[in-house]
Amino acid sequence: MLCFENDYSEGAHPEILEHLIETNMEQLSGYGTDIYCQKAKEKIRNACGMPDAEVFLLTGGTQTNQIIIDTVLAPYEGVIAARTGHVSTHEAGAIEFTGHKVLELPEKEGKIQATDLKDLLETFYGDGNHEHMVFPGMVYISHPTEYGTLYSKQELKDLSAVCREYKIPLYMDGARLIYGLVSEGTDLTLQDIAQLCDCFYIGGTKAGLLCGEAVVFTGKNMPAHFLTRVKQHGALLAKGRLLGVQFDALFTDDLYLKIGENAITTATVLKNGLKEKNYEFYIDSPTNQIFVVLNNVQMKKLSEQVVFSFWEKKDDSHTVIRFATSWATSMEDVHKLLTLL
Repeated sequence: MLCFENDYSEGAHPEILEHLIETNMEQLSGYGTDIYCQKAKEKIRNACGMPDAEVFLLTGGTQTNQIIIDTVLAPYEGVIAARTGHVSTHEAGAIEFTGHKVLELPEKEGKIQATDLKDLLETFYGDGNHEHMVFPGMVYISHPTEYGTLYSKQELKDLSAVCREYKIPLYMDGARLIYGLVSEGTDLTLQDIAQLCDCFYIGGTKAGLLCGEAVVFTGKNMPAHFLTRVKQHGALLAKGRLLGVQFDALFTDDLYLKIGENAITTATVLKNGLKEKNYEFYIDSPTNQIFVVLNNVQMKKLSEQVVFSFWEKKDDSHTVIRFATSWATSMEDVHKLLTLL
């Protein structure tokens, strides 16, 4: 079976594993206080161009979103997100589980617009009864989005400006950030993101690590007693080295960029091949997720030889599926897939 189901099907990039093995017998302190966690954090600060940033290493994406949103928001506040956002759809109500409402905005290709955001905030504060309502306390976006699309620098600037006008933080889910940074369709750098967002995370789970997400607070705005709050969520690793060693390797010699490049290169070849075969694309994604419309008969036949993701039903006879490439996708497998389509 060919596997194009997601970008975390394999274990870890060889250089990540090598660093884990090299350091395996070192006796290190726990809970993220070891030398490798400190080195990783410093390398991340340097990559962001933000020496005063506060960095915390967590394990998975939903866990990270839940912890950040819950610790940043006041009890009476909710988080604004696109209706297709990960926190709105595929997190099993993890945000609501903490007592915070997800306030959904309409999206365009997975992205929220600054004009819609401002309209929501103006409407809320213009309501004479807003003290009886859930306050919009922060804005959540993902980059790349759940549809593989990217915010432009101007779009992020516009969102950031609205957030700063209303004094609410802008938080970016960067589960696939590495793939966004190396896409030919982007004009956003890691430094831009650090300047325009109040908090974001650099995804490792979907970028060649066994697990791990690096949270970056950009303005000395990490919630008070953050480590304690993380532990209350059951998310503090005693063996914090597991994350530190991996991120130390990921941010050595620009490995994070090299990892992203393979996913984009293989996705581009696959996308061009599908175009030549006149397949219908559900959305034009410039990153490592490709959304294709297949009739249901063809989809069932393809599923006998290829693992892919169901995305959504388009109509009674057609389905949107997703092919995802990763740091580990081979060009050989891409060509094999194209011969089956």
